[in-house]
Amino acid sequence: MIIVPLGVASATPTAVRHLPSVALWREGDVHLFDCGENAQMRMLQAGLKRSKIENIFISHFDVDHYSGLIGLLSTLQLQRRDRPMNIIGPKGIKEYVEWNFKFANIDLSFEINFAEVEEGFESQVVVDHEDFYVEARPLNHSSFCVGYRFQEKDKPGKVDAPKAEKLGITEDEQFKALKAGEDVELEDGSVIKSYDIVGHPRPGDSFAYITDTKYCPNAVKLAMNTNILYHEATFSETLADKAAETGHSTTSDAARVANEAQTKLLVIGHFSARYTNPFVLLREAREKFFPAWLATELRPIYTNPAQEKGIVKQKVYIKEIDEKKDSKSSGGKKPYDKSRGRDSSKKFRKRRPQTDRSKSRGRDDYDGSRRSRKPDRQRSDDSDHRSSRPPKHITPRTPFDNFDRF
Repeated sequence: MIIVPLGVASATPTAVRHLPSVALWREGDVHLFDCGENAQMRMLQAGLKRSKIENIFISHFDVDHYSGLIGLLSTLQLQRRDRPMNIIGPKGIKEYVEWNFKFANIDLSFEINFAEVEEGFESQVVVDHEDFYVEARPLNHSSFCVGYRFQEKDKPGKVDAPKAEKLGITEDEQFKALKAGEDVELEDGSVIKSYDIVGHPRPGDSFAYITDTKYCPNAVKLAMNTNILYHEATFSETLADKAAETGHSTTSDAARVANEAQTKLLVIGHFSARYTNPFVLLREAREKFFPAWLATELRPIYTNPAQEKGIVKQKVYIKEIDEKKDSKSSGGKKPYDKSRGRDSSKKFRKRRPQTDRSKSRGRDDYDGSRRSRKPDRQRSDDSDHRSSRPPKHITPRTPFDNFDRF
C-alpha cells in the first residue's frame, strides 16, 4: 500500500500547493480520496495512471474537495474507459455528476456505481472487496463531512511446508485448503488440522483519511491502530479559536487523534495558505506525537518500503519558488568553470594595469575617496533607518527548513 499526496492546500491553491487529493496505490489499482482541482495532472506528475482508478471517495461538498472530479471523468471518457468505476460520497454526488454530463451532452462510455451516505448515519461499509473494505463515518465540520478508513482484510498465516510434507501433504489443493482454514483428510483416513500447519493470520495494512473536522470520537475510531493516518492540520495551535469557528483541526487536534488511536504514523496536510513554512506545523505536531510527517505533494509514503519503494516513480521535478534563496542561505556551491579556473557564476571586475593604478592611487586617496564617502553621522542615520524598518510578515524560519524528509 502506497500513499501519494496530490494536493495539500486548504481552500485555495498556492504557487507550490494544490487543492486536496490523496491517492492510495494497492496491487496496481488506485483509490482516490477527494478530487480537488488539477488532481488528474498531479497523478500524471506522480507517476500514477488515471486508467487504474477503481474508487473515488469524496469527503464533503466544499468546492476545493471535488472541483477536479468532472475533468477527471471526462479524461477517462476520452481514453475510452470501459470498466465500471465506483464513486462514494455524501448524498447528492450522483445528481452532481449526472447533471454535469447531461449539460455537456456527453454519454459516458463506462458505468459509474454510486454509493451515497446520508446525514445522520453512524457507520457504513461503503466498499466491500474480497481483499479489503472501506468504512465511512461522519465527522464534525461546519457542513456534512465523511471520513474514510481503508482496511485490508487479514491475510492467511504462512504454511509450515516441511511439517506438512512429513505429515503427507503433497498436493497444491491440500495446501490451499489448509491455508483457507479447512482440515484435510488423507488417503489413510488421518485428518490434518489447519491450525497445526498454518500460522496465525497476519493483519492487513490500514489507512485513515480524516479531513475538514474538529476533534471528534469518530475520527479516533476510523484511525484506530492504522498504519498511516492522514489528518488535516489546517491551523497551528495559536489559531485554535479560528479552527473551532471554521470546523477545522489544529496540529494539536491531529496529534490527539493519533495518540488516542495509537496509529503508527501521523501525516498532516490540508495547510492554510497563511503558513509559508509548513515545518512550523510539523514541529508543533511532533511535540505531542511521534512519528509525524508532513504530507509532501508527489512524495510517496510506504507501508512496506522494502517491497514498495520504486513502484511509484515521480515523473517531474517541481522547483519551489524559494529554492534559489535556500541554496544561497545554505552555502550551496555554483557550477565551476574549468576554462576560466573559477566560479563561472561570479562576476569579476577587470584589474587595471599596474601603471594606471599607481597613477591614480594618490588621486583616489586624497580626492575621490573623500568625495565618495558619506559622513559618519549620515551612515549611522542610514543604519538606524534600516534597523527600524518593520519586518516582513512571513512564517519564521526554523531548524526544520532544510529537513529533507517528510
